[in-house]
Amino acid sequence: MKKLNALVTILMALTLSACADAAKKEKEEAPMTPEQKALHSLGVLMSQNISSFELTPEEAEFVKRGLGDGITGKVKPADVQGDVPKLQELERGRVAKASEKLAAGGTAYLEKASQEAGVTKTTSGMLIKHTEQGKGPSPTATDQVKVHYEGRLIDGKVFDSSKQRGEPATFPLNGVIPCWTEGVQAMKVGGKAQLTCPPDLAYGPNGSPPTIPPQSTLVFDVELLEIVKQ
Repeated sequence: MKKLNALVTILMALTLSACADAAKKEKEEAPMTPEQKALHSLGVLMSQNISSFELTPEEAEFVKRGLGDGITGKVKPADVQGDVPKLQELERGRVAKASEKLAAGGTAYLEKASQEAGVTKTTSGMLIKHTEQGKGPSPTATDQVKVHYEGRLIDGKVFDSSKQRGEPATFPLNGVIPCWTEGVQAMKVGGKAQLTCPPDLAYGPNGSPPTIPPQSTLVFDVELLEIVKQ
């Protein structure tokens, strides 16, 4: 009987705990007012400034605590100036570690992608795959071109897309990353191709913060619409 009562007590406790968790989750996911949504967006935008720290969920809690202390005035910025060198050291170390990991992952990605049917590896190390052959002329490095494109990291995350904006991009081929200068010259107007760019032909060790990390291998789907007359 005692064992049965103990079991009932445990089940009741688990049920109450589950209900509390569900209520908490429902409250957290409740629709936001326009003002609340704007403030939430402020937090998202602020997070981009510290993305290089690669924070774990546990570390993020300390950051949120610091943000709260700063907003309420509990801790003044002058009180923590002594921690700036440590923060800089921490950021440098994490950026370097993340860069090494991305570089290794990019090398493996390029090696695997180079084995796919229809892919050509150029002497520079970039990959090009013509997905639709064009019938017009090919541009030179000094030409200005109009293109539709989408750029992705090797994990599939889109960082830029003229297609999503609904407007083609126009630029001189000698004013973009080397991978584009070389790859688009291999295309014909009306054609489509996928360009896979190693870091040294893209944004290299610096990346293009906050969307492109250092040492990133990039993948672009490009459609050459027009060679623009000067």
